[in-house]
Amino acid sequence: MTSAIPILLALALGLAAWLVARARAWRMRKALRASGSDLNSLPSYHAWYAALWTAVPAILFALAWDALSPGLVLSRVLTDPAATALPGFGFQRDAILAEARTIAMGSAGAAFNPAAAPLVAPFRAAIQFYGLIGIVLTLLLAAAGGSYALIRQNAALTARTRVERAVMLCLLAASLVAILTTFGILASLTFETMRFFQLVSPIDFLFGTNWSPDPMSGPGQSLETNYGAVPLFWGTVYVGAIISMIVAIPLGLMSAIFLTQYASPALRKWMKPLLEILAGVPTVVYGYFAALTVAPAVRDFGHAIGISSASSESALAAGLVMGVMIIPLVSSMSDDSIAAVPQAMRDGSLAMGATKSETIKKVLIPAALPGIVAGIMLAVSRAIGETMIVVMAAGATARLTANPFQSMTTVTFQIVAMLTGEGSFDHPATLSAFALGMVLFLVTLTLNFIALRVVKHFREAYE
Repeated sequence: MTSAIPILLALALGLAAWLVARARAWRMRKALRASGSDLNSLPSYHAWYAALWTAVPAILFALAWDALSPGLVLSRVLTDPAATALPGFGFQRDAILAEARTIAMGSAGAAFNPAAAPLVAPFRAAIQFYGLIGIVLTLLLAAAGGSYALIRQNAALTARTRVERAVMLCLLAASLVAILTTFGILASLTFETMRFFQLVSPIDFLFGTNWSPDPMSGPGQSLETNYGAVPLFWGTVYVGAIISMIVAIPLGLMSAIFLTQYASPALRKWMKPLLEILAGVPTVVYGYFAALTVAPAVRDFGHAIGISSASSESALAAGLVMGVMIIPLVSSMSDDSIAAVPQAMRDGSLAMGATKSETIKKVLIPAALPGIVAGIMLAVSRAIGETMIVVMAAGATARLTANPFQSMTTVTFQIVAMLTGEGSFDHPATLSAFALGMVLFLVTLTLNFIALRVVKHFREAYE
């Protein structure tokens, strides 16, 4: 039994407590106003105070019980006589118990393993027993919390302060989720990266120029010469930060200038949503477009201008489509930043005799530069972390070249390749994906810091 039923019951009791506390508060308020005084807080705050005391502890207990009860169920089943025929330890024992639990919960109809059939009834009985205990304890805890809140309800109760404090704690917990998630990702990457660097030298990994990992290689083979990641770093920068930015920055910035300064309100009303539709297209669709349309066109163009090595998988094809994909990031943030420049600065420039184009170049763009730079950095981070377009259009060859018509791979492609194979998680080839992920994480973090510093510098200059 899941925690859904206890949580729903706790919410129902919380609603009942809300209604009762609100009715009592209104009665108290009416009586107090007759004597010339009033409640410390509005009746709605009294209602939420009682509802929080009723529902929140009960819901937290229900969630904790849902995590604890499977262990209790398993312990109860293992004491049943039907469990004496189980193997002592190992995968077979765990598979039999898991199958019996699945059937008892109704997720499967019949037992594939005959040894699981006798355990279905003990599992079902244990699940029902501990599920009933969880419901009863949740109801008791909700009733205790509601009773406590209703007993404390009086005219002097600072319900508003307490409710707002509870809301503040919820907001704090919500804001900590992203921070704790980032620390969790960083911790996991750091642990696996350290395991990788115990097998491969960090110097060889960061400065080596040959990337040819073999997931099936044995422990006696040389590793240092196979894990030089410089071609991956170059491919990532070349495709995601050079070619795509050559496309995205001019087009995004010029579209933002046109929409804010030259387009009529009716045209802007239609053009801006149409431009931002690009941000909602799935990346796999961009990948198909790059592989089936842009890549052959780039290859044919390369052959037409005399480049015989032009490939159907090229850095140029992936970079062009990636640049189109991130145009909305540059355009939207540049648009908002230019539109946020005070009208007085525009009027002052025009009053001094500057033309509209001179006002844009000399006043609006410098004043909006913090937002423009932030949009560009966000776009660079997005492009560097892109996977599907690179997988489908750029190729898998780790190559150090400046020829955009040749195939080239990136860090994200290799992460996918290393983690989707059949290699062991103790093999350097698999662990290299975590080292590449750590490098990618540090690069995007550095870009964000640079963006913040640039934004701060220009904000101080134009405020």
